[in-house]
Amino acid sequence: MANHDPVSDMLTRLRNASEKRHERTKIPASRLIRSIANVLQQEGFIATIAEEGEGVQRQLVLELKYSGKHRQPTIRSVQRVSKPGLRIYKNTRQLPKVLGGLGVAIISTSRGVMSDRDARKQGVGGEVLCYVY
Repeated sequence: MANHDPVSDMLTRLRNASEKRHERTKIPASRLIRSIANVLQQEGFIATIAEEGEGVQRQLVLELKYSGKHRQPTIRSVQRVSKPGLRIYKNTRQLPKVLGGLGVAIISTSRGVMSDRDARKQGVGGEVLCYVY
């Protein structure tokens, strides 16, 4: 059975890869997935984003980040918030602060996918895709 929620698929692959301390993980590419990856890179959760393959076979290769001599993953937790069966929307004032601002909520807004911080700055709300910390 195919996974009909590419965002959940991406988050699961990230979670598994960082728990197993993998250097990188591959995720089927789409515009939304690329946008989420860009936000994660801006927020310092992943090191690099590369692309490989053509057409339907196109994949994003995300290089994960670790810190310290014990290689602690920078991504400790990834939670899907809005699901295909239950969409979660918040206006600017209701946007969540993840771990008091230490984490990031990724929001899909009318101005594109951005972090909760950027959405607040631009005064836009939207669909809360996930929390990462």
